[in-house]
Amino acid sequence: MKLWSQFFIPTLKESPADAEIASHKLLVRAGLVRKLSGGLYTYMPLGLRVIHKLTQMCREELDAAGAIELWMPHVHPAELWQQGPRWAAAREIMFRADSAGEGKRASREPEFVLGPTHEEVITPLVKAEITSYRDLPKNFYQIATKFRNEIRPRYGLMRAREFIMMDAYSFDANDDGAIRSYHAMKTAYESFFRRVGVQAIAVEADTGVMGGSYSHEFMVPAEVGDDDVIYNEASGYAANREKATSGLVPADLADAAPAGAVEEFATPGVVTIAALEQAPYSVPADRQFKTLVFIGDGKPFLVILRGSDELEEAKLGSLGFGLHRPATPDEIVPVLGAKPGSLGAVKGTIKEPAALAGVFADHAVRLIGNGTTGANKDGFHLRNVNVTRDLAVTKFGDFRRVRPGEPDVKSGQPLQVRRGIEVGHIFKLGTKYAEKFGAAYTDGQKQSQLMVMGCYGIGISRTMQAVIEQSHDADGIVWPWNSAPFQVLVCVLDPQVPEAMEVAKKLAAAAERAGADVLVDDRAERPGVKFKDADLIGIPLRLTIGGKGLKEGIIELKWRNQKDVAKVPLAEAEARVAVAVAEGSGR
Repeated sequence: MKLWSQFFIPTLKESPADAEIASHKLLVRAGLVRKLSGGLYTYMPLGLRVIHKLTQMCREELDAAGAIELWMPHVHPAELWQQGPRWAAAREIMFRADSAGEGKRASREPEFVLGPTHEEVITPLVKAEITSYRDLPKNFYQIATKFRNEIRPRYGLMRAREFIMMDAYSFDANDDGAIRSYHAMKTAYESFFRRVGVQAIAVEADTGVMGGSYSHEFMVPAEVGDDDVIYNEASGYAANREKATSGLVPADLADAAPAGAVEEFATPGVVTIAALEQAPYSVPADRQFKTLVFIGDGKPFLVILRGSDELEEAKLGSLGFGLHRPATPDEIVPVLGAKPGSLGAVKGTIKEPAALAGVFADHAVRLIGNGTTGANKDGFHLRNVNVTRDLAVTKFGDFRRVRPGEPDVKSGQPLQVRRGIEVGHIFKLGTKYAEKFGAAYTDGQKQSQLMVMGCYGIGISRTMQAVIEQSHDADGIVWPWNSAPFQVLVCVLDPQVPEAMEVAKKLAAAAERAGADVLVDDRAERPGVKFKDADLIGIPLRLTIGGKGLKEGIIELKWRNQKDVAKVPLAEAEARVAVAVAEGSGR
C-alpha cells in the first residue's frame, strides 16, 4: 500500500508542446516519464512501476520457455562489430563511446560503441564457452538498456535514443532445433502480450540488416503506428508492408505471346510514367515497364516494375547485396546510354550490359505481356515489348508494394491494411553470425559443425507506450490489470476524517490480501481534482470513500473502463473488493 501524499506522481493539466500523439501526451501528463533531451527520458516512479511489471512478466514467460538470463556490457569494442556481418549498415545508427577528455581526440574509427543489440557480443561468448553438442541447445536473454542514434527521435518512447529491451539469442545444433527454438519463443511472446493486456499480432516481416531465413514482428494495431500491416482476417494472413505478398499474379499465369515487332517512337520531353499516359501517347501506367537503377556492393543493377506499381525497397534485400542504394544519373548514363526517363531493359539496347550485376523483374510485369518501355535513348520509347522475348531478365522476384484490395494468397479475399506499432521481433538467423565468429561445436561423430542461431527482441519501454496508445480515452489512460502501476485506487474524499482513513486502510488491506497493488489518495485536494487525476493515471479499479457516503453506510466502486458506479454497503465492502480484485486479475 502506498499513500499518494508520500509517493510522487507529478500530473499535468496540459500536454507538452512537442508531444504529437495521445500516448506521448499521456506518458508525460500522467507523470510516468520526463524528457531530458530528444529521445532521452527519465522514468518517474509511476512509470518505473509499469516497467518493472512488464519486465517481470517477460522474464517469467522466457524462463518458462527455457531461456536463461544473463547480463552483457552496453559498451562494445568496435572491433567485434567490424568482425561481424553488419558493421557497414548498422554503424549508421550506432553511438560511438570514445573518451571525452581533452587530451584524446577521437580517431576516424571508433574504439568502442554503444550496443543497439548484442549478437556481436553473445556469439563470441558462446563460441568460447560451448564446444560440444551435449551443451546445446541454449537460449540466453537479458533485459537491459539499448542505444540507437535516431536522427529524428519522436513520439516519446516509440522512437527513442535510449530504450529498454529484452534481447535473446538461441543456439542450436541444427536447423530443426533452431526452428523449435524459434516457435517456442514465438509462443512465449504471444503469452507475454496476452498477460500485458495488449493486442499484438504476429506478422511476417523482412529480416533487414539482421539477415536470416525468416522473421515475425509483433505489431500492436494503432493509427499512429510506424508500419503498415497487410492482413486478411478470414485466412489469418498478416505481414508488414516490407514483406507482404498478394495473389495478384496467378500461379498458373501463361506468358503472353509477342504482339508484334518492337517499334521505337519519339517521346520528346516525356520522362515520367504520368507523362506517357497523356495524349498523344496514351499508354496506361499498368502497360508500361518502369526501369529503376541501383548500385549493389559497388555494381549497378536494374529492377523492372509495372508503371503502376511502387517499389518496396526492403524486398531488394533478397538479392543478396550487402549494401544497395539508388544510382545517380552520372552512374546511369555510362551503363545504359540514356538519362532517367528513357531507360529500359530490352536486349541489345543497354550500352554496357556486362557492367550490370543483374536485371531483376517483379513477377507482376508478366501481367503486361506486351508493353512500352524506355529505349535507352533520350527522348525515345519502345512499344510491343514482350516480357519473355525482349527483356534481358536475370531473375524474377517479388519487389512491388502490395496494395489494399489485392487478393490474399491464401483465401483470394481482398487484403486490408492497418497501422501498427512494432513491439517485438523474432529472427531465425541461421549460421550467419556463427560463420563470422567461428561459433562451432563438435558433434557425436567428432565433426565440427556451426551453431544455428535465432535472435529475439521485445521493446519493453515501447510496449508501455503501446499499451497506452491502444488503451486510453479522452480522460486519460485505461490500464489493463497486469500492466497497471497500481491496480486499486482508494480515493479518500475527506482524509481529515479519522473514520474515512480507517475504512480506506481496511479496504486497501483487503485488496492487498486479494493480490492487488494499492494506492491510497489521501491528499487534501478537492474531489474534482482527485477524480481527474484518477482518470488520468488510469488505475483499473477505484474505491471512493467520502463523509456523505459513510453517513449513508456505503462506499463507491467504479471500474476505469466503465461508466457505472456501484454503491456498496460498508458491511459488504471488503468481500466485494476481494471479488473485484479476483475479477480484474482473471482468477
